[in-house]
Amino acid sequence: MDNLIIEGSKQTPEINFDVASGVLSISGRSIPENTFEFFNPVLNWLDEYALEAPDKVVAKINLEYFNTSSSKYILEILKRLKGILKDGKEVLVQWYYEEDDEEMMETGEDYEDVSGLAFEIIGIEE
Repeated sequence: MDNLIIEGSKQTPEINFDVASGVLSISGRSIPENTFEFFNPVLNWLDEYALEAPDKVVAKINLEYFNTSSSKYILEILKRLKGILKDGKEVLVQWYYEEDDEEMMETGEDYEDVSGLAFEIIGIEE
């Protein structure tokens, strides 16, 4: 299985999912014109990845901003990760937010509650 690498743009996040290390990284801004078109390949990759995921998976989510339609897909990504957890693997989500962005911190906490996954909420200086 190949790594999933999608270069970021002003409207789409950078995706770097590394098969061997188990590190799945999403960073940048997520305001794509067609959210389905952008995220569907990501979800399909995760479905395939779940079949051969390593014992430990770390999802690093560092989004400075995302729109409502992206939010639904982030939840779908977390659901896929929950499936990996149910298969007996260890899954950790590292949710990054800029220290002065309380709303993004709270969003991470909300996603932790909804997903049932272990989160590390990490404040970073700008």
